[in-house]
Amino acid sequence: MDRRKFAASLVAASLGSSQAIALKPENASTPQQLHLKPNGWMPNSPLPVLLYRSALPSSADLAAEMERIFTANKWPPQWRNGVYSFHHYHSTAHEVLGFAAGHADLMLGGEGGETVTVHAGDVLVLPTGTGHCRISASDDFLVIGAYPENEHWDICRSAATSETLASMRKVRFPQSDPLTGTTGPLPKLWF
Repeated sequence: MDRRKFAASLVAASLGSSQAIALKPENASTPQQLHLKPNGWMPNSPLPVLLYRSALPSSADLAAEMERIFTANKWPPQWRNGVYSFHHYHSTAHEVLGFAAGHADLMLGGEGGETVTVHAGDVLVLPTGTGHCRISASDDFLVIGAYPENEHWDICRSAATSETLASMRKVRFPQSDPLTGTTGPLPKLWF
Protein backbone atom coordinates (compact mmCIF):
# COMPACT_ATOMS: atom_id res chain seq x y z
CA MET A 1 0.00 0.00 0.00
CA ASP A 2 1.46 3.42 -0.86
CA ARG A 3 1.79 6.09 1.84
CA ARG A 4 -1.14 8.16 0.53
CA LYS A 5 -3.55 5.23 0.82
CA PHE A 6 -2.08 4.27 4.19
CA ALA A 7 -2.51 7.78 5.59
CA ALA A 8 -6.02 8.05 4.18
CA SER A 9 -6.98 4.77 5.83
CA LEU A 10 -5.56 5.95 9.17
CA VAL A 11 -7.50 9.18 8.98
CA ALA A 12 -10.71 7.45 7.94
CA ALA A 13 -10.41 5.04 10.85
CA SER A 14 -9.80 7.82 13.37
CA LEU A 15 -12.63 10.12 12.31
CA GLY A 16 -15.94 9.66 14.03
CA SER A 17 -17.66 12.50 12.17
CA SER A 18 -16.98 14.96 9.42
CA GLN A 19 -17.79 18.08 11.45
CA ALA A 20 -15.38 20.97 10.97
CA ILE A 21 -13.15 21.72 13.92
CA ALA A 22 -12.46 25.31 14.81
CA LEU A 23 -9.28 25.06 16.85
CA LYS A 24 -8.70 28.18 18.92
CA PRO A 25 -5.28 27.98 20.56
CA GLU A 26 -3.72 31.39 21.08
CA ASN A 27 -0.69 30.63 18.88
CA ALA A 28 -2.82 29.39 15.97
CA SER A 29 -4.38 32.82 15.56
CA THR A 30 -1.14 34.72 14.87
CA PRO A 31 1.25 32.80 12.63
CA GLN A 32 4.71 34.09 11.88
CA GLN A 33 4.83 35.18 8.22
CA LEU A 34 7.90 34.58 6.08
CA HIS A 35 8.09 36.37 2.74
CA LEU A 36 10.41 34.57 0.33
CA LYS A 37 11.52 35.92 -3.03
CA PRO A 38 12.52 33.80 -6.03
CA ASN A 39 15.97 32.36 -5.30
CA GLY A 40 18.07 30.83 -8.08
CA TRP A 41 16.00 27.99 -9.55
CA MET A 42 13.53 28.07 -6.64
CA PRO A 43 10.34 29.93 -7.65
CA ASN A 44 8.97 30.45 -4.11
CA SER A 45 5.70 32.38 -3.88
CA PRO A 46 4.42 35.92 -3.43
CA LEU A 47 2.19 34.44 -0.68
CA PRO A 48 3.70 34.27 2.80
CA VAL A 49 4.79 31.03 4.43
CA LEU A 50 2.84 30.70 7.68
CA LEU A 51 4.56 29.26 10.76
CA TYR A 52 2.34 28.50 13.74
CA ARG A 53 4.61 28.05 16.78
CA SER A 54 3.35 25.71 19.52
CA ALA A 55 -0.01 25.51 17.75
CA LEU A 56 -0.91 22.20 19.38
CA PRO A 57 0.02 20.95 22.83
CA SER A 58 1.79 17.63 23.27
CA SER A 59 -0.58 14.71 23.55
CA ALA A 60 -0.41 10.93 23.66
CA ASP A 61 -0.89 10.83 19.88
CA LEU A 62 -0.20 14.27 18.46
CA ALA A 63 0.08 12.82 14.94
CA ALA A 64 -3.48 11.45 15.06
CA GLU A 65 -4.74 14.75 16.50
CA MET A 66 -3.12 16.70 13.67
CA GLU A 67 -4.60 14.33 11.09
CA ARG A 68 -8.04 14.77 12.65
CA ILE A 69 -7.82 18.58 12.72
CA PHE A 70 -6.37 18.91 9.20
CA THR A 71 -9.04 16.59 7.78
CA ALA A 72 -11.88 18.42 9.51
CA ASN A 73 -10.59 21.71 8.09
CA LYS A 74 -10.43 20.36 4.52
CA TRP A 75 -6.67 19.65 4.38
CA PRO A 76 -6.69 15.83 4.31
CA PRO A 77 -3.36 14.24 5.33
CA GLN A 78 -1.56 12.20 2.70
CA TRP A 79 1.51 10.93 4.54
CA ARG A 80 3.49 10.49 7.78
CA ASN A 81 7.26 10.74 7.44
CA GLY A 82 9.91 13.49 7.59
CA VAL A 83 11.11 16.25 5.25
CA TYR A 84 13.40 15.41 2.35
CA SER A 85 17.06 16.36 2.77
CA PHE A 86 17.22 17.91 -0.70
CA HIS A 87 15.87 21.25 -1.91
CA HIS A 88 12.50 20.85 -3.63
CA TYR A 89 9.12 22.49 -4.09
CA HIS A 90 5.62 21.47 -5.12
CA SER A 91 4.12 22.99 -8.28
CA THR A 92 0.65 21.46 -8.00
CA ALA A 93 -0.39 21.98 -4.36
CA HIS A 94 -0.07 24.05 -1.23
CA GLU A 95 1.26 22.01 1.70
CA VAL A 96 0.86 21.93 5.46
CA LEU A 97 3.52 20.23 7.56
CA GLY A 98 2.45 19.33 11.09
CA PHE A 99 5.39 18.49 13.33
CA ALA A 100 4.15 15.65 15.52
CA ALA A 101 7.40 14.61 17.25
CA GLY A 102 11.00 15.67 17.63
CA HIS A 103 12.62 18.75 16.14
CA ALA A 104 14.45 19.77 12.97
CA ASP A 105 16.25 22.58 11.21
CA LEU A 106 14.68 23.29 7.82
CA MET A 107 15.81 25.62 5.07
CA LEU A 108 13.01 27.47 3.31
CA GLY A 109 13.29 29.24 -0.03
CA GLY A 110 16.13 27.28 -1.63
CA GLU A 111 19.89 27.26 -1.13
CA GLY A 112 21.01 30.09 1.15
CA GLY A 113 17.37 30.64 2.14
CA GLU A 114 15.85 31.09 5.57
CA THR A 115 16.62 28.50 8.26
CA VAL A 116 13.88 27.72 10.76
CA THR A 117 13.90 25.33 13.70
CA VAL A 118 10.64 23.48 14.23
CA HIS A 119 9.46 21.44 17.22
CA ALA A 120 6.62 19.06 17.99
CA GLY A 121 3.39 21.07 18.03
CA ASP A 122 4.49 23.57 15.35
CA VAL A 123 2.67 23.76 12.02
CA LEU A 124 4.11 25.17 8.76
CA VAL A 125 2.00 26.12 5.73
CA LEU A 126 3.88 26.36 2.42
CA PRO A 127 2.28 28.01 -0.59
CA THR A 128 2.84 26.36 -3.97
CA GLY A 129 6.40 26.83 -5.22
CA THR A 130 8.02 27.31 -1.80
CA GLY A 131 11.39 25.64 -1.54
CA HIS A 132 12.12 23.50 1.50
CA CYS A 133 14.56 20.87 2.74
CA ARG A 134 15.70 19.28 5.99
CA ILE A 135 19.14 20.29 7.22
CA SER A 136 19.12 18.18 10.39
CA ALA A 137 16.57 16.40 12.58
CA SER A 138 16.23 14.44 15.78
CA ASP A 139 15.87 10.67 15.47
CA ASP A 140 12.20 10.86 16.47
CA PHE A 141 11.26 13.62 13.98
CA LEU A 142 7.77 12.95 12.60
CA VAL A 143 5.79 15.08 10.16
CA ILE A 144 2.19 14.92 9.00
CA GLY A 145 1.88 16.16 5.40
CA ALA A 146 -1.48 17.43 4.18
CA TYR A 147 -2.88 19.34 1.22
CA PRO A 148 -6.16 21.13 0.45
CA GLU A 149 -8.92 18.84 -0.80
CA ASN A 150 -8.48 17.73 -4.42
CA GLU A 151 -4.84 18.87 -4.60
CA HIS A 152 -2.17 16.30 -5.35
CA TRP A 153 1.49 17.02 -4.74
CA ASP A 154 4.49 16.56 -6.96
CA ILE A 155 8.22 16.95 -6.28
CA CYS A 156 10.19 19.48 -8.32
CA ARG A 157 13.98 19.61 -8.08
CA SER A 158 14.83 21.98 -10.92
CA ALA A 159 13.82 25.35 -12.31
CA ALA A 160 10.20 25.74 -13.27
CA THR A 161 9.40 26.06 -16.96
CA SER A 162 7.16 28.90 -18.12
CA GLU A 163 4.34 26.35 -18.40
CA THR A 164 4.90 25.18 -14.83
CA LEU A 165 4.91 28.78 -13.55
CA ALA A 166 1.65 29.46 -15.39
CA SER A 167 0.14 26.29 -13.92
CA MET A 168 1.29 27.24 -10.42
CA ARG A 169 -0.59 30.55 -10.68
CA LYS A 170 -3.78 28.54 -11.27
CA VAL A 171 -3.49 26.39 -8.12
CA ARG A 172 -6.67 27.07 -6.19
CA PHE A 173 -6.49 29.08 -2.97
CA PRO A 174 -7.58 27.08 0.09
CA GLN A 175 -10.89 28.19 1.56
CA SER A 176 -9.84 27.31 5.10
CA ASP A 177 -6.92 27.38 7.46
CA PRO A 178 -5.67 23.84 8.27
CA LEU A 179 -5.85 24.56 12.02
CA THR A 180 -8.73 26.97 12.50
CA GLY A 181 -11.04 26.54 9.52
CA THR A 182 -12.70 29.22 7.42
CA THR A 183 -12.34 31.96 10.03
CA GLY A 184 -8.61 31.36 10.52
CA PRO A 185 -5.67 33.49 9.42
CA LEU A 186 -4.81 31.73 6.14
CA PRO A 187 -7.82 32.89 4.08
CA LYS A 188 -7.24 36.46 5.28
CA LEU A 189 -3.46 36.49 4.75
CA TRP A 190 -3.47 34.78 1.35
CA PHE A 191 -6.20 36.83 -0.36
